[in-house]
Amino acid sequence: MDFSLNEEQRHWQSEARRFSDEEVRPISLARDQIADPRATFDWDIIKKGSKLGFRTLAVPKEWGGHEADFVTQTLVMIELARGDSSVSKTFSQCWKWSHLVAASCTKEQKERFLKPFMEDDGFLLGKGGTEANAGSDNRMPPENDPKAGWKLRAERDGDDWILNGSKMFIANGSVAKLFFVDARTNPDVGIRQGTTMFIIPKDTPGFRIGKVFNKRGWRFYQNGELIFENCRVPNSSVMGEVNGGVKARANDKSEFGDIELAANALGICEDAVGMAMHFAKTYKRAGKYVIDHQLVQLKLNEMYMLTEALRSFVLRTAWERDRKLPDVGNNVLVMNYSQEVVQRVTKANMEIHGPEGCMMHARVDKLIRDALVWTHLAGDTVQRVKVVKRLPDMPLPM
Repeated sequence: MDFSLNEEQRHWQSEARRFSDEEVRPISLARDQIADPRATFDWDIIKKGSKLGFRTLAVPKEWGGHEADFVTQTLVMIELARGDSSVSKTFSQCWKWSHLVAASCTKEQKERFLKPFMEDDGFLLGKGGTEANAGSDNRMPPENDPKAGWKLRAERDGDDWILNGSKMFIANGSVAKLFFVDARTNPDVGIRQGTTMFIIPKDTPGFRIGKVFNKRGWRFYQNGELIFENCRVPNSSVMGEVNGGVKARANDKSEFGDIELAANALGICEDAVGMAMHFAKTYKRAGKYVIDHQLVQLKLNEMYMLTEALRSFVLRTAWERDRKLPDVGNNVLVMNYSQEVVQRVTKANMEIHGPEGCMMHARVDKLIRDALVWTHLAGDTVQRVKVVKRLPDMPLPM
């Protein structure tokens, strides 16, 4: 196996590192510490990154994008997350859905939705799935239970659909211009048989943004409430087939998936390790540098070991996806593992900083709070249960 990077991958890694160090990191703490969750967002940093190609990184070249492979996307995620995890997530959120349009939409839909996305540096995307009482059971719904999963209703009215209901905690909720929304079009069957995906612009009549949620971590990243009140959507905005919403990605083999979260976690770990090493080498306790204390050495060893293990898992999984190798569950496992690693590494960073870390050192505290988000990301516990059925048998010992 040759995991060496090619020239294009190194170029994007270098560009992302420079942008992260020069543009993202300098604004990271200031945005994080703003009390109003709506005000944490900074359009300038998004537009600067967009002009460099980070917003349209995954779009096919035929539509003006860069068509970056998974390894390249992973490298960019890691570098941007070193500067600020939530800024990185704002960009990568667009990769999944812009590529979905390119892979699964009709030609007319591509002209209507993808072209404006490519032309506007402030055009962000969001996905409306989670609801107040429908989160994890969208990932693993009870078999054929019509009462489980999404409740947002869509009813046919001539050439249109009328949507009523709401979505909660939606990524890029208050800033996206276009949403991919899952709705129940047949309430008498389970969500896998009765759901349709709609493409809905932000300015659609009957659609509005409700509250923006105040989070402990990822404060730059906007999570909002989507409210639909007799929202009229044309049938031409249905993605794929009616009642075939869960199959909308069937033709899209380039979904970043849960590698996105693992790569982001790796960027946080790199930041935490760098902070811990710098502190340990430059501060003294009990008459000697912090790094000369054996307990600190053991913690630094653990931080570095876990970070490098996560790096290997993330990049190998991305490499396998690029080669379309069978997914035996690694795409989910790497995200599960990233939760364990990012929380242990950021906690160790706080402990090494000692009183400075426990007494609200701004960046130490930020990394801890960002890492806590992984506890509830992407139905982590449900995914752990679900992936077990896909794991291969290990060979028996001889």
